[in-house]
Amino acid sequence: MIDRPKDGENAVLVHVNFPADTMQEDQLEFNDLAVSAGAKVKAFITGSRQKPEPKYFVGLGKAHEIADIVRAEKADIVLFNHTLSPSQERNLEKLFHCRVLDRTGLILDIFAQRARSFEGKLQVELALLKHTASRLVRGWTHLERQAGGIGLRGPGETQLETDRRLIKQRIKIISERLKKVKLQRDQGRRSRKKGGVPTIALVGYTNAGKSTLFNVLTGDDTYAADQLFATLDPTLRKITIPEVGNAVLADTVGFIRHLPHDLIQAFRATLQEVAEADLLLHVVDANDLRLDENIQEVTNVLETIKAQNVPQILVFNKIDLQNDDMPTVHYLVEEKINRVRMSALTHTGLTELLSAIREQLSQNYIETEVILSPKEGKMRAKLYELNVIVSEHIDDQGDAHITVKMPKAEFKKYFKDTSTDF
Repeated sequence: MIDRPKDGENAVLVHVNFPADTMQEDQLEFNDLAVSAGAKVKAFITGSRQKPEPKYFVGLGKAHEIADIVRAEKADIVLFNHTLSPSQERNLEKLFHCRVLDRTGLILDIFAQRARSFEGKLQVELALLKHTASRLVRGWTHLERQAGGIGLRGPGETQLETDRRLIKQRIKIISERLKKVKLQRDQGRRSRKKGGVPTIALVGYTNAGKSTLFNVLTGDDTYAADQLFATLDPTLRKITIPEVGNAVLADTVGFIRHLPHDLIQAFRATLQEVAEADLLLHVVDANDLRLDENIQEVTNVLETIKAQNVPQILVFNKIDLQNDDMPTVHYLVEEKINRVRMSALTHTGLTELLSAIREQLSQNYIETEVILSPKEGKMRAKLYELNVIVSEHIDDQGDAHITVKMPKAEFKKYFKDTSTDF
């Protein structure tokens, strides 16, 4: 979707400190984002302002300072650690004589590089098109000329208008395709729920170690690396939890501060796996100095996709990098598991995590005996279809004494009049 040099691009990074907390971004994370995108950082320029300047975002003096450094370093691109308006991007590009990209565009570019699956590429392209639609002008005057095109332009339609129309058409096509993907995912979730198979979703800030933990739990070889957004495409795998049985583990894209709204919208079909999961493993880098802020950012995204009420276990990962590398399990006052300390890389604490998962999922299940008369053959067949029967024996009267193990919600659905207390 984006052409880029194979050896990276010379980049100048710009970060501005603002007094308002809502506009504050992290400099170290910004540098990591640029490197993840393949940029060669030639200079990192910082400054301070009370509020953004309307024309250049930074002050005129700072803008000329950046332009001088761009020329001196022969930079190909200037990256801003903030959200720029389309007009600010155009004004800066005219002044710098090179491309300018804001934080949102940078994250979208990384996503475009990492997308591998058909669904992932569609989701990223949709977000890119929505972001690009308002940035078409780019100062290129030829886009405003009227020109004819066989089968493309109507009378008097400019190149700019044509591009906007084609983008609108492409967005519509991709949205329709993603609707089909959503229907397929919904069908898969219904099938799993029908069979009583719980879903466990890995969530967390980018580079917290989710994919490494996913590989440990599944025995898979999903790509994992010490970089931002190493995993983009959602992955589902079957695992077995002791005393619970089969479950589906979902690896999801990492979150980040001020995750572009278009990305959240584009990935809504994928993130629905999180919203409808039975359990979330919120993976946290235990060594990150911004640990509390990262947890809050993930919580904010979970609220956006209406997944804040899904049961959750905090997994403090990478304890192998700490002096105290003993795995521990922490409980809340109500004796529910709140946090597990472990290392996915060394497998330290893996037993404790599996026990925590088993304990949490067991709270959602019931194992009890139901008695069905010979006339209730359809219900008996249904239970076998759901694969929830643990054991069965027929008494002298022909009644079936069946021990079932199934989600409490499903049990209530099929046995509404039961007196079983849970």
